[in-house]
Amino acid sequence: MGKTPDKPARRQGAGITRWLMRVAMLAAAIPMAAAGLLFIFSKQELIFNPAPLAYDLKSGSTLRSVARDLEALGIMTTPGSALLFEVMGRLRGDAPHIKAGNYEFESPATPLKLLQKMTRGDATQSAVRFIDGWTFRQIRQALDTHEALRHDTKDMSNQAIARALGVPEAQPEGWIFPETFHFSRGASDLAVLKRAHRLMQQHLATQWSSRAADLPLATPYEALILASIVEKETGKAADRAMVASVFVNRLRVNMRLQTDPSVIYGMGDDYSGTLRRRDLQADTPWNTYTRAGLPPTPIAMPGLASIQAALNPADSKMLYFVARGDGSSQFSRTLEEHNAAVNKYLRSGKR
Repeated sequence: MGKTPDKPARRQGAGITRWLMRVAMLAAAIPMAAAGLLFIFSKQELIFNPAPLAYDLKSGSTLRSVARDLEALGIMTTPGSALLFEVMGRLRGDAPHIKAGNYEFESPATPLKLLQKMTRGDATQSAVRFIDGWTFRQIRQALDTHEALRHDTKDMSNQAIARALGVPEAQPEGWIFPETFHFSRGASDLAVLKRAHRLMQQHLATQWSSRAADLPLATPYEALILASIVEKETGKAADRAMVASVFVNRLRVNMRLQTDPSVIYGMGDDYSGTLRRRDLQADTPWNTYTRAGLPPTPIAMPGLASIQAALNPADSKMLYFVARGDGSSQFSRTLEEHNAAVNKYLRSGKR
């Protein structure tokens, strides 16, 4: 006859079974709870201020870096949002499919809708491009004639626009960064200008913080003015730092800048396309032949390369340059060398 197990052994086996069942139930509950949390997060309503909110998703970005960007922009404020957004994207298989582009997020939205927008590549389709060296007048013309924009600034004066942008000076000249800006159809032209102004502030502050020592520039605004002159005077990119050094060297020795583009800017509508001797002698606040130092405002919209050159010019003793006729310039230390260069290059671009 077989031996029947005693009762304590049977009770011990039943206890182990119940413990294993609890572990199994707990193990099943954890992913269910996580799934529930992700579902709630994915449907969370997000409010943007300001709205629409622009986000530039750069080429090469990962889902993790995008999640961190969105958290840093204040799009998702719940603790752990960046991690939840990344987990949601990876579980959906979206990590390899996010697409670079300029996005505008309308309020309200959900994290899931943001992710779907970026995986579809549903970037903004309309764009306006501001060109390095444009004046604010040219910027306004580009905005006023763009059919996809809402023209909120059309009847505003330059001074009113400067106030709306928060520009400390009376004029917005120079304070708009040259770049291509994407936007949704019907967006305000003032919103585009605000984005361009913020970008210029950021670039100028960054470059000012890493400027060369002992520059004859007291403020970032003076650097912006000088950068606008460098922008207008540079024919070839390779010469930009040398062009900047000429003007910096002149400022150091209190020598007049004598830059034609500044004179032309001061002439306004009176400029007909030809700069005459009497124009160089007619005094205006921007005539750097009749007045020493920098002009009172920028004369154009400098690009990043010109800002960098103005704040980190080439180490040179040059005080003159003349255009060679091919876009490049011939630089000289003395007036005698300069006059010889002017004669050689048919007196074009005399400084």
